[in-house]
Amino acid sequence: MTAYSALYALHVLAAMVWVGGMFFAWMILRPAAAGVLAAPERLQLWQEVFRRFFLWVWAAVLILPIGGMGMLHMRFAGFDTAPQYVQIMMGLFIAMLALFLRIQLLQLPELRKTIAEQNWSEAGAALARIRKVVGINLILGLLVVSIAAIRPSF
Repeated sequence: MTAYSALYALHVLAAMVWVGGMFFAWMILRPAAAGVLAAPERLQLWQEVFRRFFLWVWAAVLILPIGGMGMLHMRFAGFDTAPQYVQIMMGLFIAMLALFLRIQLLQLPELRKTIAEQNWSEAGAALARIRKVVGINLILGLLVVSIAAIRPSF
């Protein structure tokens, strides 16, 4: 296995964890939880889901740029000579990172606080705001994956 292959595999796995996790949460877990759990239990479940999932997202957030920059330099000798699709993917990663940081640093503390206070209506509103940002991030993530899948072959 070459160094490039190892970086590529790690990069793909990190993207799969992040984007796949958002897809699962948005399309499967959210509707299932809303269908069977009352607000207090559902909101506490989401608090725990975010705690566990965001540990993996932090790992992805670190692995993706390290692997991406490594591949960029191995394959294209730097950003200036990289094809446009690579530059677009990097820009979308920055946008996704910004949205993730918004959730992690601004919205999640609000959710935790309202759950601790057992203010279920405010906690539900906080979760709805997080859900919107996750939805946008999911769309961006699916776009990045699509770009990677249709890029010119190496």
